[in-house]
Amino acid sequence: MSGHDHGKDSGGADGRHGPGGHDHGHGPGGHSHGLSADADRRWLAIALGLITSFMAVEVVIGVIANSLALISDAAHMMTDAVSIVLALIAMRLATRPARGGFTYGLKRAEILSAQANGLTLLLLAVWLAYEAVRRLMDPPPVEGGLVVVTALAGIAVNVAAAWCISRANRSSLAVEGAYQHILNDLFAFIGTAVAGLIVLTTGFRQADAIATLVVVALMVKAGYGLLRESGRILLEAAPAHVDPDAVGDRLVGHPPVTEVHDLHIWTITSGQAALSAHVLVEPAGDCHAVRRDLEQLLAKEYGITHTTLQVDHAQDSLLTVGRVGGGSGGEDPLHCADAHGPVHRQGPHAH
Repeated sequence: MSGHDHGKDSGGADGRHGPGGHDHGHGPGGHSHGLSADADRRWLAIALGLITSFMAVEVVIGVIANSLALISDAAHMMTDAVSIVLALIAMRLATRPARGGFTYGLKRAEILSAQANGLTLLLLAVWLAYEAVRRLMDPPPVEGGLVVVTALAGIAVNVAAAWCISRANRSSLAVEGAYQHILNDLFAFIGTAVAGLIVLTTGFRQADAIATLVVVALMVKAGYGLLRESGRILLEAAPAHVDPDAVGDRLVGHPPVTEVHDLHIWTITSGQAALSAHVLVEPAGDCHAVRRDLEQLLAKEYGITHTTLQVDHAQDSLLTVGRVGGGSGGEDPLHCADAHGPVHRQGPHAH
């Protein structure tokens, strides 16, 4: 090993903080870590106003009509409102600058919001499923006309709310969680309208409970999806569309790179992937040029712009006999005493 440490965070111009250091700005060549918070909050606030206003009316009508489908829709709308409030809070926190112990800022607040949204959908689905099954066995009388009129009004409100949220930045899991809540509620109101029409025209009272079970299925699907995606981020998994082994092989295929290890790819928050790796190059290689080339490669081919690459020269002995000190990994134990993950080298190698 040459003893030179050419590590550098590509978030900046030259790896230094302070005057003359790196700039996390948003101009040409920069990368933005923020949301269009003002515009997004405005659209979410409009959707929140629409939902909460209609929800209050629907609860009253649901009790009068004795319709579980309407009450379940109202309960779902309550989770819609909570999901939007959580998204608004998360967006406010995410815009705070990184300081102190929070070196990434509070950007993952939106991931916690998505977790809460997914969990509330699943818990509410369990309760509604129980009530629907109970009503299937002993269906109470339902005012079909009230159900149809209210459901049609709910469809209009949810279309308007979904349109508002679609105007916000849905690459944010918090915003996407709120959008999924409202979209599921829209489908639920369509099912409720059909159920009300069936009750009104045929007297088949079980249609109300069946519509509720359809809502439950949609809620489970959306809730599971949110928990899965947010869980991957909290567990520091690589983005779903990125294969770390393929990335490692691609990096080591760039001459004069001889080895890549300690490769980590994770997601800071929605749409913001990060990568770090230890890269070894041939003794005569230009470490700085290699680092710049690899950063450009990662940005162009994988969309990863937040990278930290430690680039060092490999000793001649490492190219032929393996790790200094008799190991088999090929890396300098002073840098990587406990390397994580596979070691990528040119030619066939284990993953």
